[in-house]
Amino acid sequence: MNRRYFLLGSAATAAAARGPRRVGANDRIRLGFIGLGGRATWLLKNEDFSNGAEIVALADCYLPRCLQAAQLKPEGEKWKKYHDYRQMFDKEKLDAVFVETTTHARVLVAMHAMQAGLDVYAEKPLTLTVAEGRALVNATRKYQRILTTGTQQRSLPSNVYASRLVRQGAAGRIHTVVVCNFETGRVWEPKPEEPLPDGMNWDQWINQTAMRPFHSELQKRWAWYLDYDGGGQSWGVTGWGTHSLDQAQAGMGTDETGPVEIWLEGKGPQAPVSMRYANGIVMKLEGARRDHADLGAIFIGDKGKIEIKRGSYTIEPAGLAEEFKGYGPDPFPEGPGENQFHIQNFFSCIRSRIRPTADVEIGHRSTTLCHMVNIVRQLGRKLKWDPAKEQFEGDSEANSLLARPRRKGYELPRIA
Repeated sequence: MNRRYFLLGSAATAAAARGPRRVGANDRIRLGFIGLGGRATWLLKNEDFSNGAEIVALADCYLPRCLQAAQLKPEGEKWKKYHDYRQMFDKEKLDAVFVETTTHARVLVAMHAMQAGLDVYAEKPLTLTVAEGRALVNATRKYQRILTTGTQQRSLPSNVYASRLVRQGAAGRIHTVVVCNFETGRVWEPKPEEPLPDGMNWDQWINQTAMRPFHSELQKRWAWYLDYDGGGQSWGVTGWGTHSLDQAQAGMGTDETGPVEIWLEGKGPQAPVSMRYANGIVMKLEGARRDHADLGAIFIGDKGKIEIKRGSYTIEPAGLAEEFKGYGPDPFPEGPGENQFHIQNFFSCIRSRIRPTADVEIGHRSTTLCHMVNIVRQLGRKLKWDPAKEQFEGDSEANSLLARPRRKGYELPRIA
C-alpha cells in the first residue's frame, strides 16, 4: 500500500509541474465515480451526466457496488470497474471524479485525485474534521484544481436569488438566523465480527479510523456514528444540517469566515446551540423537525424575515422586497434533476477554471460549523473561536478535537 502511495505522489509531482489540464469547449469531460453507495446511485438514477461529459469508470472498495451501479444507465456496461480508485487513476484518462465515498475516506481520496491532476466533485459533508478541511483547501490551491462541494442549494436559482435579497438588505439588518436543531451522531458500540462479504476490501473501507472487525451495520449505517461522520443521518448535524448551515452562510455573506463564539442553550447531548458572528448576528439551532419542513434557514431582520428553503423562499411581510430590482426565479422543486444546476456549474468551471459556486473554501467553512456544534455539545461549555486562525481561544482541550489521529498508511499527503 505504501509503495502505491509513493508512486501516486510521484505522479502528483509531475501533474503539478504540468499545471491544470485544459478541457476544450468541444471536449467531453471524462468522469469517474468513486464510492457507489446510496448517494452515488441516487445521482446516477436521477441526474443526466451526458451534457458535455461522459462517465467512463467506477471504483469502490466493495466491488459488487460497481457492478450494481453500472446497471443504472444503458451505457453502464461499457464503464470500467475498479476495486481500488488508485488503479483507476493509473489506467484511465480522466478529467474529473465524483467522490461519493464515506465521509471518513473522502478527503484522502479527493487529495489523491487532485495529485493525479483531476478536478473533484466532493459529496457533503466535505470533511470529518476541521483540520482535514484546511488541508483540503491547501491541496486544491497548490494543485490548481477545481473542487466543488455537493451542497446543491448553492446553485438552485431561487436559493441564489433569495440569498442575494438577504445580503442586499431586503429584510433590513439581519440580527438572527434560525435553523433546525440538528442532531449529533452516536457512539459505535462493539459488535461481534461477521463474515467479510466477497469483494470487500475492509482495510481500505476502514481508511483513517481505528481497525474494527467487519459488521454489516457499520458498513451500511456508518453515517450514524461519530467515528465516521459528524452525524450524517438525515436530521444529523453533518447530514441535512450541512445544507441548512451552508444556506445560513450564503445568506449572511460569511462564506469565508465563521462565528466568534458558540454556546449551548440547554443541557444534554442534543441541546440547542447558538453562535455569534463578529457582526453581531446570532445563529440559533433550535426547534423540532416539524418546525423546519425543508433544509434552509430563516433570516430575521429589523424590517421582516426571509425564509429560504430548498428551491423556494417566502418573505414577510409581503412586498418587503419590491424595492429591489430583479425577478425571483420560480421555485425549483426537490426531486429528479435538482442537482443539474450544481453539476453543470462544476462542468463549466472545469472548462473555465473559475472557482465554483460551492468552492472548497466555502464547503470547508460551512462544514466547520457542523464540527463546532459537535464539539460544543461534547464539552458542554461556551467556546470562543478565531475564524482566521481556525482555533478555539485559550482552550487546548477544544483545539485537540479539531483533528484526529490517522491510521498508518492513510495519512494525508503533506502540502508545503
